[in-house]
Amino acid sequence: VSGMAANASARPSAGAVARDYLALTKPKIISLLLVTAAGGMFLAAQGTPPLDKLLWVWLGGALAAGGANAINQHLDRDIDREMRRTQSRPVAGERVAPRYALAFGIALNAAAFVLLATLIRPLAAGLLAAGLTLAASLFYVFVYTLWLKRTTPNNIVIGGAAGAVPPMVGWAAVTGSVDLPAAYLFAIVFFWTPPHFWALSLLIQRDYEKAGVPMLPVVSSRRQTALHVFLYAVALGGLTLMFGILPQVGAIYTAAAAALGAPFIWLAWRLWRQDTRGRAKAAYLYSLAYLALLFVAIMVDSVTALP
Repeated sequence: VSGMAANASARPSAGAVARDYLALTKPKIISLLLVTAAGGMFLAAQGTPPLDKLLWVWLGGALAAGGANAINQHLDRDIDREMRRTQSRPVAGERVAPRYALAFGIALNAAAFVLLATLIRPLAAGLLAAGLTLAASLFYVFVYTLWLKRTTPNNIVIGGAAGAVPPMVGWAAVTGSVDLPAAYLFAIVFFWTPPHFWALSLLIQRDYEKAGVPMLPVVSSRRQTALHVFLYAVALGGLTLMFGILPQVGAIYTAAAAALGAPFIWLAWRLWRQDTRGRAKAAYLYSLAYLALLFVAIMVDSVTALP
């Protein structure tokens, strides 16, 4: 009897299991993706998009991104166990069996595809949004996680394409097509990803060295990495201002792009001039706020009448 009681007490509670499965999806990452998807929808609608459609895009996007993240934790469990930042993740910490994480991730992506394809109307828009979302998940799993991450320091440059798809999904859900403004939104997130992630990699370089992941500061140097952060920040700032030329955006967006881009470039330049942990952290944290606020500016600009 005492043995049965001990076994029962050793079993995780339903709440603990639920928290672990939620952790598989990396919800903090998902939230930023949903902001960029909403930006694409507001821009496409030139105002507030239909709220039911916004809800389906958010739900489908969250399911797909969460599923891809769960599969990532299944595939990267050997790396995650070596890194202090990730060794407590559910699969690496042996609280969720790898096969369950894989099945969970596949199920979430299947649900996302069906939801987007069937609930977004017209049908062509739903199928395009579902197809783009699935393509992003497959790219993240097979191209980034299985191939690039373990083989090249350019992993995050190319692999960042997966995270740049959500604003295109939002645009497609409203218009049923992928047009130049959607391509610009994709490019903005694509160019934002390397400086954001390289700033983080400077903070956790030792983890990547221990795990054998060829991130840029591991295979090159910290100074070269900081230089790349600065150059990409400059390119990103120029790209966001070029976007202001399009008739779909107005003065509010352009002013926000300039106001948000200047501090990012300054923080990146400061990091390049002197690589310290504090400066790397400042650039990393600002990059998170930068992207969120830039897409909020797109939404605000879309619902105003300013030229």
